[in-house]
Amino acid sequence: MIPWLALLMSYCCLNGATGEGTQLERIERCQTRCSQGLICKTRTDYWFAPVCQDPTKGLNSTTVFHNVGISTVMRCEEKQKCMLHLRIQTVVQLTDSIHGVSICTNSAGMMTNCHIINFTKASRRLMSGLPVTVDNDFTEVSPNQQLQVIVKTVPSYCGITWASKYHTPDCFNKDLRKNVPECITGTLSYTVNPEKKELTINVSDMLQDYNYHLRLCHKDFICTGTGIYNLIKKEQPIKSAVLPYSRPLPCLCIEGWSAVMDAPRVQVCPFKGRLEELWFGITFDPLEEALIWEPVCPVTAVAGLCEKREDGVCVDLPDSSHNVSREKIRFAKVDPHPQLCMKFTVGSQSWIRCPFADGIKAWDVIVSRRHGHEELQILSRVTAKFSVGPWVTSAESPVGQTTNMKFVDVEKQKPVELEFKGEQCNFCQQVKRIDVKYAATVVHCTKLCMSRATSLASYDLTWIILPAAACLSAIIIITLVLCLLITVYRRRKEKRRGVCLSGKQTDTEVSEVQVQVTAKGRVLIPDAPKLCESCEKRLHLANSQAVHSNGRQSGTGALPYASHS
Repeated sequence: MIPWLALLMSYCCLNGATGEGTQLERIERCQTRCSQGLICKTRTDYWFAPVCQDPTKGLNSTTVFHNVGISTVMRCEEKQKCMLHLRIQTVVQLTDSIHGVSICTNSAGMMTNCHIINFTKASRRLMSGLPVTVDNDFTEVSPNQQLQVIVKTVPSYCGITWASKYHTPDCFNKDLRKNVPECITGTLSYTVNPEKKELTINVSDMLQDYNYHLRLCHKDFICTGTGIYNLIKKEQPIKSAVLPYSRPLPCLCIEGWSAVMDAPRVQVCPFKGRLEELWFGITFDPLEEALIWEPVCPVTAVAGLCEKREDGVCVDLPDSSHNVSREKIRFAKVDPHPQLCMKFTVGSQSWIRCPFADGIKAWDVIVSRRHGHEELQILSRVTAKFSVGPWVTSAESPVGQTTNMKFVDVEKQKPVELEFKGEQCNFCQQVKRIDVKYAATVVHCTKLCMSRATSLASYDLTWIILPAAACLSAIIIITLVLCLLITVYRRRKEKRRGVCLSGKQTDTEVSEVQVQVTAKGRVLIPDAPKLCESCEKRLHLANSQAVHSNGRQSGTGALPYASHS
């Protein structure tokens, strides 16, 4: 039963680092304590271990050492000036051949430290054959130290040895952080001003009588400084500083430490939950057609490519997912298009970033309306190959599917027209670049409901009607102009033939005008042109005379021609 207890005790000692909130036992001074009635003295052991002796009959390690225990205690001179010591307790089955106990500790890079505990001759004779307790805490240790502890008898008997490994508490223990100088880092608190992009940092519990360093750094295996630094003087009544920052990255931390050699450091990260800040810095190499992204902070995520649809859903592209930690991610042979995006996933959260959303395109589908129908052309900035085909959606397949695909080669800056067959009402066409590994699918649907044949027939009929209408209009215009010219010519000719008499005209010239009086007494001038005002006056006088002569007659017969007055 006793050996099993010793083994259990050694296992506990092997994992002897105390918890974060555990308070260490305090001692006033270093000493060795033995069982009551046993007088023991302690001295530093020799530099070199003596040669072991053959044990006497009945002695072995399981019968000599029982309940060996190791722990860490603290001895303080004043506040923030405490040291750690190793306490070793063991139960020894005392015999006449055992004069004492040797306790040694080894650590990497350190010399062996041993203490000899001798029992006086009188006291060991008195307690021979009894189990006695030995307790020693002379060995000084450091925080977070890996030790090997060896307990032997004095004199040293071959094979009678107890050994175990022990790890001293580290500076995560709060008791050590407040009292042991090697662990005192100070306590940091902060407030964030996002408008000014500033961090106001307050320091408490810093190491007394020493200055204090503050800086901003990016945390990875080590915290790499950003160049933002401040020194708090020990004389300052208020231990605070203001540090500016550029981006609230999740790995951006505040680091502080005392101005002593090999001082431990403390770090707090104000933006550790701001993962959305990591998904920037996506670049595109147009020569190699590569999409590149490198995380500015270490993160466990999945990065891939997706195609953004009109409804806002980004559909993952097959075989494009990469696990992300610290390395650069590179997608080769990518077609730059606004619909092509990167998708980042951490746990159940996802973020979408579209590096080509500002309109960068290597090619485009040009839509034009001619002769009552739409025409599609592919215009590319680089020589590329495309697949083209109808895009059909239905209730069973709302995403769409393609059939009867054909391939089109497009040279740089030389548009290629896409020809349609059949009706174009509610008709969609898919275009996708196929000479790259990752590409978006462009779907264009026609808006005009007209067949190609109908549009071409209308096109031919228009070319027949328009020239005919133009010719007819020209004939009508020419005819009207000729009629107008003939009318003007005739009027001018009649005006030249007409007689326009002035005041100097003679009665003989007027006699040439023949006057005919009708039965009603009116004078008719057959075939007479329009006369001038003086001619009309003379004709009026002649009519008056004719009417007067007619009044004297009996009203029979026709009037003779009027004579000249």
